[in-house]
Amino acid sequence: MKLTDTAVRKAKPEDKPYKKADGGGMYLEVMPNGSKYWRLKYRFAGKEKRLALGVYPDTTLADARSRRDTARKVLANGNDPGAAKQIQKRQAKVSAANSFEAIAREFHALKSPIWTPHHAADWIGTLEREVFPKFGSRPIVEVEAPDVLDILRAIEARGAFEVRGRVMQRVRAVFAYAIASGRSRHNPAAELGGALAPRPKVQHFAALSAEEMPEFLHALAKYQDLAKSSPVVFAATRLLSLTFVRTGEVRGARWSEFDLDGALWVIPAERMKARAQHTVPLSVQAVAVIKALKPLTGHLPVLFPSRNGEGKVISENTVLKVIENIGYKGRMTGHGFRSVASTYLNNLGTIRPDMIEAQLAHGDKDRVRAAYNRADYLDYRKAMMQFWADTLHMMEHGGKLPRWADYEPTGANYQVGQVIALRA
Repeated sequence: MKLTDTAVRKAKPEDKPYKKADGGGMYLEVMPNGSKYWRLKYRFAGKEKRLALGVYPDTTLADARSRRDTARKVLANGNDPGAAKQIQKRQAKVSAANSFEAIAREFHALKSPIWTPHHAADWIGTLEREVFPKFGSRPIVEVEAPDVLDILRAIEARGAFEVRGRVMQRVRAVFAYAIASGRSRHNPAAELGGALAPRPKVQHFAALSAEEMPEFLHALAKYQDLAKSSPVVFAATRLLSLTFVRTGEVRGARWSEFDLDGALWVIPAERMKARAQHTVPLSVQAVAVIKALKPLTGHLPVLFPSRNGEGKVISENTVLKVIENIGYKGRMTGHGFRSVASTYLNNLGTIRPDMIEAQLAHGDKDRVRAAYNRADYLDYRKAMMQFWADTLHMMEHGGKLPRWADYEPTGANYQVGQVIALRA
């Protein structure tokens, strides 16, 4: 007599396990603890065997019968359904171990020790957001170029071309690793170059040359004397020119971030583009600008509050408007101060390029440079920032520009800002 759903549901546990047959070798085994297992009894090569078909109620009566019928077909073809099930389990285990996500995480674990913590987190985070939900669980050998292309085109549609580039590079790296370790034979991400939309040209921020800076600084000083604009705006402009930081980082500056006695500005990670804390050494001139603000905004959390509402800061266009008003519209921007400083200092040919990059809060592009002693790193940048501030002072007021050799922190030559008279 075959089982019914009701009979299976109402089967009660007893002191010992017992069976309720359904036919075709299938039965329900009821355990003393109340668990119910579907089994199939069959004979293969003269031996009686058992095959697990599932656990009730996760596996219903209908599901168990379907699995029984499938197993009996395997048996009718001269194969052992139990052995076939074990082979399927092993194949599933191998497929899971060789999934795109598993291999990507293996590659990430291999490389993380030589990457910065920020890059390691960003690398895997990009794949977790953009790639794993799409085909992370699939065996890597089953992932084809169209699968990767679908992801990249979806990112293109958002206009996130930088993200598209990172995803492309990281997926390609995972496939290259899979090929090298014998788990894939081709790299579909390497076949997509011609199928992607061209990346829009980057619009660089307008910036002056070093030769144009004296005239610009004269115009700015003259306008500051004549204009009735808030001195807060001019302080923001001056601080931009002296620190290399981005406009948004100056606009959002908070008094709690500054150690004026130590001449340091520590910008927290959440306010930085790269989401990493950035320490900015402050020149004597920069400290003077900030101290002059203290009577004006020191009672507020922020250095550069907006007039349009409590808690808000000046807009991005505030500094740009000052630049436009002195006749430099289209030729200079707040962000352009970074370009001016970087170009001037790099062109000297005597200042370490990695120190300039560090001051700009760019990542280390060379792991050798990243290994420099951190005390030397900060001392060097302190000297460099004072050198730049004194250079701007001389550009504005005239006179011989300072020499880096008088500032460079190398033993007896370490004379940070020795032109003391310039700082009055």
